[in-house]
Amino acid sequence: MQEWLVLIGAGFAAGVLNAVAGGGTFLSFPALVWAGVPPITANATATLAALPGYLSSSWGFRHDLQSGGALPLRHLLILSALGGVIGAILLVITPASVFTGIVPWLLLAATLLFAFGPQLMERLRRAGAAEAGWLTSALLLLAVAIYGGYFNGGLGIVLLAAFTLLGFRNLHAMNGLKSVVSSVLSVVSTATFILAGIIDWQAALPLALASALGGYLGARLSRRITNTTLLRGFVTLVGAVMTVIFFLRQTNFGA
Repeated sequence: MQEWLVLIGAGFAAGVLNAVAGGGTFLSFPALVWAGVPPITANATATLAALPGYLSSSWGFRHDLQSGGALPLRHLLILSALGGVIGAILLVITPASVFTGIVPWLLLAATLLFAFGPQLMERLRRAGAAEAGWLTSALLLLAVAIYGGYFNGGLGIVLLAAFTLLGFRNLHAMNGLKSVVSSVLSVVSTATFILAGIIDWQAALPLALASALGGYLGARLSRRITNTTLLRGFVTLVGAVMTVIFFLRQTNFGA
């Protein structure tokens, strides 16, 4: 019962965070590891659990969806699906010991991206770096999708930065596309994980249901939140704490 309560709470909070600011994996992935799920299985299960939240927040942003930049919406979705499959296959073939070793570094990278993402996007806007052509845009989105298929942490802020490079300016449209692209790559990566048999279904159920509710409510609440500084600071703090904990775990295991 205690594990279910923790997973439900983590799933709901992760769904809200993913819809409003991103960073939900900082809660769901450690919660699964705490519940005794092996890291690779926890990563795959966290991706599955985030999917209902992505889908529900996509529905919440349905009126704001629009394409922009050099890539039409259809190309965005195709590249997202391709990258999600590639990233998922890379995770499946990664040895458990190797993945355990790189998890703290993935969390560190995701935390830094989340913490400094707004500054990065502002620099990109000022630099006028959004004039990327089709090939550059496609390669950038494919790389982000591969990352998302392999490790979901910090995916939202990475996608927002990529959309800035691709020429988007409307934040609601960017959030809507972020949710749709996350949904597409998570669907194909989750299907890959299911075929590979690395989903913990018992842990996924409460996490996914809570994430779906949190994602829908988060999408509705995001319009009313004018200052996300405190929320972003909280998520960054959680990411930093989780990073330190996983580095310490790695050191203890190594000892």
